[in-house]
Amino acid sequence: MSASASTQPAWPKIILASQSPRRKQLLAEAGYSFEVLASGIKEPPPRPNESPAAYAMRLAYLKAAAVAGRVSQGLVVGCDTVVESEGAIFGTPVDRDDARRILTALRGKLHRVITGVCLWDVATGRATVRYASTLLRMDHLSDAQLEEYLDSNEWQGKAGAFGYQDRLGWVHIVEGSESNVVGLPLELLAEMLCQMWKELSDGNSAGQ
Repeated sequence: MSASASTQPAWPKIILASQSPRRKQLLAEAGYSFEVLASGIKEPPPRPNESPAAYAMRLAYLKAAAVAGRVSQGLVVGCDTVVESEGAIFGTPVDRDDARRILTALRGKLHRVITGVCLWDVATGRATVRYASTLLRMDHLSDAQLEEYLDSNEWQGKAGAFGYQDRLGWVHIVEGSESNVVGLPLELLAEMLCQMWKELSDGNSAGQ
């Protein structure tokens, strides 16, 4: 092995701090090798006057921190997705009535899906947090259409009470990342990984 190659840090294993099947699928399909370790945190509500982006990033940070505190090495990926419309923040519905409330508020309107992403290198304690935002439009569902969808239970476990990946036909992307709407903005993640790799490499070189 050359001297220059020996100074390169080993890429830490990626740990996804989420049990979301959609995030796991996105990472796997993108070719990443990773482990899964759910954060297990109870998500706090938004703070007064906290923006949707700040809230999503705070939750992503809390999830990454919870997992980082339980492992000795690795690069933890924490994520959280929220939906914003007319200043209101919508997360994952807790039950059918909550899902109805969310969908009633979103139908016929533009809204944004915002995902906060936190990368946390356990070995160095280095963490970075960013977010992606996608603008969508939801058709104006009739009450009958809404109840039919609620009957399907496909709203469960999904921010905004819907899953774009389910190809519902009544949610349309206006601008932004599709993978972000599903729960993990792959374009942003790639940028963050490249930046983290550069910082880790530069730090390793400086210590030689």
